[in-house]
Amino acid sequence: MNDARPGSGVPEHDRQPPERSQDKQVMHLDRGQLVAETSRPVPRAALSARAVAGLWALRVFAVLVSLMVIYTFIDQLH
Repeated sequence: MNDARPGSGVPEHDRQPPERSQDKQVMHLDRGQLVAETSRPVPRAALSARAVAGLWALRVFAVLVSLMVIYTFIDQLH
């Protein structure tokens, strides 16, 4: 399938993000260098208040569903 619209003037392969030079360099690292590079801490993403609230709501939902599953499992043991 060709996702490029006819006449758009932009070929499909140009729509992909360009590969960064750092990504190319990571492929040629030794194992120890790769471990050191990937263990570096990454700064927190700057999120909007809505995104933070949505993530907290998702966490609360996951905890509640987990508790419901545990309760159902224990209830079925009797």
